Order: sequence, then C-alpha cells, then structure tokens
Amino acid sequence: MLEKEKIKYEKAILIGIVTKNQDEEKLTEFLDELEFLTYTAGGEVVKRFTQKMEVPNSKTFIGSGKMEEVLAYVEQHDIGTVVFDDELTPAQQRNIERILKAKIIDRTNLILDIFAQRAQTSYARTQVELAQYQYLLPRLTGLWTHLERQRGGIGMRGPGETEIETDRRIVRDRISLLKKKLLTIDKQMATQRGNRGKLVRVALVGYTNVGKSTLMNVIAKSNVFAENKLFATLDTTVRKVVIGNLPFLLSDTVGFIRKLPTQLVESFKSTLDEVREADLLLHVVDISHGQFEDHIASVNKILGEIESMDKPTIMVFNKIDAYEHKTIDEDDLTTEKTEVHYTLDEWKQTWMSRIGDNALFISAINKENMDSFRKRVYKEVRDIHVTRFPYNNFLYPEFVEE
Repeated sequence: MLEKEKIKYEKAILIGIVTKNQDEEKLTEFLDELEFLTYTAGGEVVKRFTQKMEVPNSKTFIGSGKMEEVLAYVEQHDIGTVVFDDELTPAQQRNIERILKAKIIDRTNLILDIFAQRAQTSYARTQVELAQYQYLLPRLTGLWTHLERQRGGIGMRGPGETEIETDRRIVRDRISLLKKKLLTIDKQMATQRGNRGKLVRVALVGYTNVGKSTLMNVIAKSNVFAENKLFATLDTTVRKVVIGNLPFLLSDTVGFIRKLPTQLVESFKSTLDEVREADLLLHVVDISHGQFEDHIASVNKILGEIESMDKPTIMVFNKIDAYEHKTIDEDDLTTEKTEVHYTLDEWKQTWMSRIGDNALFISAINKENMDSFRKRVYKEVRDIHVTRFPYNNFLYPEFVEE
C-alpha cells in the first residue's frame, strides 16, 4: 500500500507597511492574500510584521529598528523564508539578505514561483520562463559573490568581460529566444482560433480563485482542473458547449490578481487573446469575499489594458452559498450599518441594480440558480449568433430548459 505523501511546508514570515496610500485595513487584506499565495507556493506563515512609514526605506524597505525585531525572530524560530508584500528593488533585496541571512522573496517573485509550479503546457512554461528572466535580469548581481575579471593570458588581454556581464548577456539572449518562440506559438494559436469557424466565443474572466473552472465544468460537463488555491488555471481551456440546441465556444482563462507583476501581464498577453477575441465575457465574481468590489476593479483595469472593456459582459456573482453578512443587534444603537451588513437582496438594490439582467447570482459548486444562468447566456449568445447569421433565426427558438 502506498503511503500518503506528506507535504513539508517552509516556515515563512510576512512583512508589509502601512503608508499614506495603504491604510491598516488595506494592508491586512493584502497580507491575507499574501498568506494564501505563500500557502499555495508551499509555505506556512507563522508571523506577520507591519510598520507605519511614509515611504519604504530605500535600503531595507522597513526601518532599522523593525529590521532588528525581524532578525531576532528569524534567528529564534529558525525561519528560512521572508516574504515582502511589495516588489523589492535589487539593492533592497541584497541588503536584506545580508542582514537576515534568509531567503528573501517579494510578492512578484512569489507569484512567478506559483506560475512556474502550475505551468503544464510548453506554451505556459515558455511564458512563465520569459517573465522570470525579465524579473531576474536586474537582480543578477545578488546571485554572485565573485565578480573578478576573467583570467588573463594569451588572447585574454584588454578589458575582458566580467562574469556578471557574461551572465547578463546569456539572460538577454535567452529572453530574445523565448520571445521568438512565443511569436511562433502565437501564430499557431491564431491559426487554431481561425479554424474554429464562426461559432460565438464566450470567455470566463475574473479574479483568481473565484470559481471560473468549477463553473466551466458545470456548463461544459468537462473535467477542467479546479482547486481552492490561487492560479489553479494557467493554460486557456476551450470547450464546445451546447445550451438548448445552440452551440458556442467557452474558454477558461488565467485568473487576475492585484499587484500582478508587469512581466506576467506582458508575457501572458497572448494567452489573453482568447479574451480579446471573445464575443461575450462572463465576469465571474466571488461575492463571498469581503473585498469583491476591489477584485472587480482589478479585473476591469487589466481588461482595459488588453482593450476588452467595451465587450458585452454578464456579471456572474458566484459562491452565494458561502456568502455571510454581519448582523447588528436590535439593542445596538452605536454600530453604523455598512456594506458588510448587507444581505444579498440588499446588495441587489445597490449599484448592481443598474446592471439589470446582466447580473446573475449563482453557486457553481451547488449548481444553484444554474437554470436562470443558462437561460441568460443562451439569450445573449443567440442574439450575437442571429446578428452574424440572420437566416438562422428560426433554428434557435426561445430557450426552454429540459
């Protein structure tokens, strides 16, 4: 009998700062997300350190007093990994490593590491590798302790080339090679998209871990990998779906996240072509998450970057089964009612009411309200299809769920 493999998690601590642009509540929210990212990457968070600062320290990100506190904790509890909530400069990373003598990772590096773990296909691995090299290039000096010039002698006189310059050249060459490789794959994928004919294309978009892949499995009756971890899906999955008797293509895309590394947005832009070329977007939102409105804004920002904000969009508020609101006791006369106290019905009366029938409330995992979801998607896809093929109108009557 095979023994169950035990996953050994690395002990890690988190560090973040409260600034004029990021209050304590916002920092707590970011650190919660960072802890989930660390867990997804294989780390166990044992403590968080925070500090109030106007701007990060240019040398060590946090102040010297706080750094001494962190150092004492790292040495006392044998911490191997220290994760910072913001991207560190190469100089900051080197200085902090010198002081703490531990593995120093920032949010960008952590997300890149998760992407590297999750990449399954050659295409995804190439995209992640390109992003990693672009992140690594300015940080190469931190990887070398011996930067003396190459050995002299016959044929080696003159200025020569330092080891770090050699490595920079190797990395630049690799970046250039990967970009060419991606261009070739992009052409192949563009051909594949062209070969799909004139079927209506629908794309699932949304923040990471909102249930897009679970919804895909329910609608397409497929078996797309879905897990309660961040970035479970990296490779775009496309399935042919039939609702009633109307066929269309449904694609599940990589999830977005706040503070998404620039390198990843750049290298994954081609993957997001599925979104750019879609006729209809299903913007999936985890309504049970306390900051779902921020998530919507983050997704819209990236949709704007890839010029996809003006597409027909249906907002799909998922995980209604997990939604809980805070209550105020009848005798409590001091607590002011805020959004955290809203019931689902009260949310529907807010800005969501302006979306009209383009706001759907479902639970993909419990298949709750899926009939109305299918009916709404059918209507939208049918309208797009009939506009494209006016003579096919009679083929697709009003939707009736079987």
